[in-house]
Amino acid sequence: MSRHGQGGGPPEGPGTPEPTFAEQARTLVHLGRAGTLGTLSRRHPGHPFVSIMPYAPDERGRPLLLISTLAMHTQNLAADPRASLLVAQPGDDPLALARLTLMGHAGRLESGERPAAREAYLARHPNAIHWVDFDDFAFWRLDVADVYFVGGFGAMDWLTVPGYEAARPDPLADAAPGIIEHTRSSCMRACWASSRRKRPRWSRSIVSASSCGFAPPTACTGAGSAFRGRSPAPSSAARS
Repeated sequence: MSRHGQGGGPPEGPGTPEPTFAEQARTLVHLGRAGTLGTLSRRHPGHPFVSIMPYAPDERGRPLLLISTLAMHTQNLAADPRASLLVAQPGDDPLALARLTLMGHAGRLESGERPAAREAYLARHPNAIHWVDFDDFAFWRLDVADVYFVGGFGAMDWLTVPGYEAARPDPLADAAPGIIEHTRSSCMRACWASSRRKRPRWSRSIVSASSCGFAPPTACTGAGSAFRGRSPAPSSAARS
């Protein structure tokens, strides 16, 4: 259930298209570099043990982990592979921003899977080149069994694993910061060139951009997420 009992996923009906919860979740995982890993403690049976965990998603959005046998979370996983990874959108108001929990079972990758995992992981974490080949380090993968997504205040739902894995990150996700800055700067220049001498209010409030358009902050929309309540992208941006 999402939006306090008003149904799952973005609003239906005519209007500006919005990414689905699954697409938002995949975009969040794509943009993230680290999350919070929850494992089951060996030292205190039944108690959760949490760790900061750098990760890299594979093509299905499953987190790839590079962990050492010396680490407590690795020892926990060796005893019980059940685990969860929390990935959160960065920002000053965490409850108003997106986050998701990936639940599943973690397992060490076979030797044949290591080259692809190594390439994907180092692309996200180049400094790991200094320890990636140490004998005590190995690649693990969290095979997702369930997904819980929160898009902000009042927007949340359980996602199906097939839906999550089939979704794709927003194609403009990596370019969004540059698009936002360019749009803000362009608006300011245009306004100074006009007689109004006033920057449009909407340009000041852009906090995110995607292939579906621009989004104002929660205070402007009441939607509770930088992913939602957006304005259509200019056609020039869509073509670029």
